[in-house]
Amino acid sequence: MADNADPTTGFDPAHGSENGIVVGADGSEIAYQAVAWAAAEADRRGWPLHIVTSYASPVGRGDTPLTAEDMAEVRSQGQQVLADAVRMARHTVPGDNLRVSTELIFDMITTALIDRSRQARLIVVGNRGLGALRRAVLGSVSTALARHAHCPVAIVHGVSETEAAAMAKPVVVGVDGSPNSVPAIEMAFEEASLRKVDLIAVHAWSDASGFDLPVMGWDAIHRNEDVLLESALADYTERFPDVVVRRVVALDTPVRALLEQADTAQLVVVGSHGRGGFSGVVLGSVSTALLHMAQCPVLVVRRPSQTRAEDPAGQ
Repeated sequence: MADNADPTTGFDPAHGSENGIVVGADGSEIAYQAVAWAAAEADRRGWPLHIVTSYASPVGRGDTPLTAEDMAEVRSQGQQVLADAVRMARHTVPGDNLRVSTELIFDMITTALIDRSRQARLIVVGNRGLGALRRAVLGSVSTALARHAHCPVAIVHGVSETEAAAMAKPVVVGVDGSPNSVPAIEMAFEEASLRKVDLIAVHAWSDASGFDLPVMGWDAIHRNEDVLLESALADYTERFPDVVVRRVVALDTPVRALLEQADTAQLVVVGSHGRGGFSGVVLGSVSTALLHMAQCPVLVVRRPSQTRAEDPAGQ
């Protein structure tokens, strides 16, 4: 169930998610920061921005049916969340170039966002929150979207830094040598090129406790793994000659290696699953850890075959 909540935009909310960015708003500070980040990204790419909020399942109501008065109240609260979110988007991207639409729904937010991800190019949410999304804690929403969305998903943590100093920071990408990391590499190059910043490609050699090294020693391993990393990036360094790439081969766990680089980055890009240079670690566990631990936005990019195979609608 959806309402046309922003008739002044001249943009049909029923089709607002097509070929654009969809962002979930819930009335929390972190969700508004997600809106700001999504607005900046939409402006950078020339895509429309579609803001969605839900007024389903208010906190404290449990299974008690809502009266007409209750419905009117929560609907009004949802409209206020959308109005505030639009103001945040317009504050982030002044002027009239950014196309913004809104949608107020009475459906579970996770299911709704997964459904809208079929037409969207990117879904954006905060990593936690309550607000007008009520009982749907954004921590669970972000995790579900990272696993099941049909397009890339960006999870914003804390304050979304959109000022010039923060936007000069590099983009970081995790490279594990598997086919599942290829879409993440491509999108990381695109993001670095659009932002005109460096790209740090991180490859973790081992996650084994103690890091027992073969006879050849770490120096030889580092050289071999760096060659593999360079090969994995080769096609994209040719396609994006404007992007300066720094390769990092770490003797560490994938999570620690990526978090170390994330401390000074504006964005971390990872695949949702994978094997290879991360030494047997399923990247699903890595991406899930980053969703909760990284301080900068995390962009999870899934292969098209994954979105079909893991479509919850088909389960």
